[in-house]
Amino acid sequence: MRKRPRPATMVFLASILLAGTLTSSYCLAAPEGAAGKKTAEAGEQNKSFDAHDTGIRFRFNDTDMDFHFGTLVLGAAVNRGIEIGEAFYAASRIKDGDAASWQDEWYALGTRAEARGNASLAGGHRVSARDQYQRAANYIRISLVSMLPADARFKERGIKLRGIMKKAGPLFDPPVEYLEIPFEGTVLPGYFRKAAAGKTPAKTLIMVGGGETFAEDLYFYIMPQTHDRGYNFMTVDLPGQGMLPLEGKTFRPDMNVPMKAVIDYVLSRSDVDPRRLAAYGYSGGGGFVPQAAMHDPRIRAIAMNSAVVDAYPLFSTMPVVAATKEEIASWTTFHGNIVKAICWRWGVAMDNPAGLAPANKGYTFDPAKVAVPALIIVGEGEYKSAEVQRQQKVAIDGFTNPRKKMVITPSNEGATNHCVMENRSIIGQVLFDWLDEIFR
Repeated sequence: MRKRPRPATMVFLASILLAGTLTSSYCLAAPEGAAGKKTAEAGEQNKSFDAHDTGIRFRFNDTDMDFHFGTLVLGAAVNRGIEIGEAFYAASRIKDGDAASWQDEWYALGTRAEARGNASLAGGHRVSARDQYQRAANYIRISLVSMLPADARFKERGIKLRGIMKKAGPLFDPPVEYLEIPFEGTVLPGYFRKAAAGKTPAKTLIMVGGGETFAEDLYFYIMPQTHDRGYNFMTVDLPGQGMLPLEGKTFRPDMNVPMKAVIDYVLSRSDVDPRRLAAYGYSGGGGFVPQAAMHDPRIRAIAMNSAVVDAYPLFSTMPVVAATKEEIASWTTFHGNIVKAICWRWGVAMDNPAGLAPANKGYTFDPAKVAVPALIIVGEGEYKSAEVQRQQKVAIDGFTNPRKKMVITPSNEGATNHCVMENRSIIGQVLFDWLDEIFR
C-alpha cells in the first residue's frame, strides 16, 4: 500500500464558543475535548505535527491536495469565490496528488467563467459579469497552487488573475480598488474597498496572510463580511507573498518594515478613521501583525489566527523539515511542488526543505511590547499541537492590554484547520463581534 503523503505544514497561506468579558485577562473558549484536555495528553503527541492534516477528509487521498481543496477552494464559497458544482466538477477530473492535472483543471474552469463574464459585460449585465469575474480570478489563483515559479505560466497566470480582478472591481458599489504601494524599488499590490460611498471616515480592517498567500486569497477570505459590518477592507501582498519573490522580495524577519508602508498608505486616505484601525493576520500573518503593532502605535487593535510568537520552533516541528531522502522521493508531485514553492518564498534552496527551520530564526515578536487590544483565534485541530498551544499561552499571557481574548474554534462546526479557512462565517462572527466591542 502506498504511504499517504504528509502535507507541508507551513506558516501558510499558513471560535464560536465565546466566554468571559472583553476586560478579562485570559478569555479561553474551548469546545469539549479541546483545550480542556489534560497536559499529559498534549505531551503524548509526537514532536512532528501536521496542521494541514487534522483528520477531516474532503475528497482526495493526498492530504496536501485535500487540505487545499477543503480550505482554499471550498472555504471560498461563502464569499463567492467558487460555485460548489463547478468546484466538484473540476475536482472530479483531477488525478489525486498530480500537480499538472490540478493546475490544468482549475485554469480551464477559470477561463470558462471569464468567458461568461465577458459575455455578460458586453450585454450590460454588470452584476452577472462581476460574479463570474470573481470566480474566474479565484480559479486561476487556485491553479497556481503547486506551480513552480520557473514555469512561465506562473507569472502569466498571476498577471491574468489580477487583470480579471481589475475588471471586476468597478462593478462593485462602492468599487473594489486595485492599489500599488511603493516599497523598496517595487510595489506592494493589493485591494481596498470602502465601507460606503463618500468620504466619511470609517472603521478599517487590514488583513495580511502567510507563507503561501496571494492578496486575492484574503479578499475571498473575509472582504464581504468586512463590508457587511461597515468596515473598510484592505489587503496587500507583503514580501514573500504573491509574485513578489520573482522580484527578489522574499520573506524577511523585519516584516514590520513593509507593514509600516501599508499603514502609511491607509492612513493617507480621508475615508479611514485613524482611531479605529485594526490589523488581522492568519498563519505567518499571526506573527507579522503583532510585530508591526510592537513598532507602530497607529494600529489600534490586532487579531491573529493563530499567534506566531517565534516561527523557528514551529517550523522545527514540521514533518518536511525532518523528511529523509526516501520520504521526499515518495512525495506526490503536488506535495513536492508545494514544499519547493515554500522554500522559494523564504529564499531557501528548493531541494533543501530542512533549511526552512533555520531560515525562520528571527521571525519573532514580544507580546509584552504589544500594547493594543489583541484577539487570538485558533482551530481546534491546529491547537492539538503542543508547540501551537505553548505559543498561544505565551502570547495571551504576555499581552499587556486587558482587552485580550483567545478563542478556539470547534471541530464539530467544521472550524478546525490551520487558518480556519473552511468556516469563514465563524471567523467573521468571532472577529467582528470582538472588534465592534473594541471600537464601540
